[in-house]
Amino acid sequence: MARAQRIVAHDEGAQAFEAVVPAIVQSSLFTFANCAEMADVFSGRKSRNVYSRTTNPTVAIFEAKMAALEQTDDAIGFPSGMAAISGALIGLVKPGDRIVCVRHVYPDAYRLIETLLRKLEVSAVYVDGADHAAVNAALPGAKILYLESPTSWTMQALDVPALTGLARRHGALSLIDNSWATPIFQCPATLGADLVAHSASKYIGGHSDTVAGVLAGGAELVAHIRRSVCPYLGAKLAPFEAWLLLRGLRTLPYRMQAHEASALAIARRLAESAGILRVHHPALAGALPPGLEGTSGLFSFTVDQAIDVRAFCDALRLFRLGVSWGGHESLVVPALIARAQTSGPNSALDFGVPADMIRLSVGLEGTDTLWSDLQQALEKARR
Repeated sequence: MARAQRIVAHDEGAQAFEAVVPAIVQSSLFTFANCAEMADVFSGRKSRNVYSRTTNPTVAIFEAKMAALEQTDDAIGFPSGMAAISGALIGLVKPGDRIVCVRHVYPDAYRLIETLLRKLEVSAVYVDGADHAAVNAALPGAKILYLESPTSWTMQALDVPALTGLARRHGALSLIDNSWATPIFQCPATLGADLVAHSASKYIGGHSDTVAGVLAGGAELVAHIRRSVCPYLGAKLAPFEAWLLLRGLRTLPYRMQAHEASALAIARRLAESAGILRVHHPALAGALPPGLEGTSGLFSFTVDQAIDVRAFCDALRLFRLGVSWGGHESLVVPALIARAQTSGPNSALDFGVPADMIRLSVGLEGTDTLWSDLQQALEKARR
């Protein structure tokens, strides 16, 4: 896998004590040899580490690897995926700007737009990402086109090159959340995206022990956000978390292959099962759109009235009830509970996500073992 090779091919440089793993530089600050050196750094004539709220050697290694994977000039590590998304949006918009956003995005990204950005007098319009005419009609005068592909919950895979092309035509920047596919299966920058965001808590970390985010893109845009937003929001990635993410990257290609194979096999079996109305998995919807070269372990399905959703979830033994995804463990989230959590005028899940929808994150426990768990739970949940 060419993309997998970029993980190991990126030069980490010589490590302390000839260690095979980069060191955790767990230091809050870095000192200077003399006043002249300090003056050179503070004046911008020289670049080096000063304070870990801005740069850190371990974090820098992770950022360089993510930039190499996403085929971008640079990347910034953040303490969460939402910090990466909010850092990008806050750094790029001003009062009076407008955002065009595809429907069914990550609920907290939606709530960020509808709460904080609205207070900053930034407006937003939401469109079906598959309706290119609607996107094109909404884009004139917009500052940002915000994308997810596939989208949250409904798993709608979009034609990213077509959408980013529309954004460029209208002078809008395109920002895409690539957490679902990871750079192993999709590199949005090569498809025209200006900025690529990740919740690195998901597949990048891969072990459900780290909360982190990444923003990758062109040198000028990334430098602007690094300079104008990161120091003042304090949204810094810690060295230990960066080290955990570096560990996760080393197995990312192989974990993604396993997640893909198991989830697709389970999705196909569910599609043929009684009581299942529809399985929302990009590979079952026909050919994958341009640039999407594989699928991950996250998908959803809807059930008919013969299946009691709560009884189904409670009967599962291996799939555990829990948010997030992308780790070794398998998880389930019923939409009826998620909708209740986010109900009200700012609900991100009001955009067509029904109460009979269930989201699965297929982990690494093994396809047949997980399928047996789903089968027995479906039987117990039949009314």
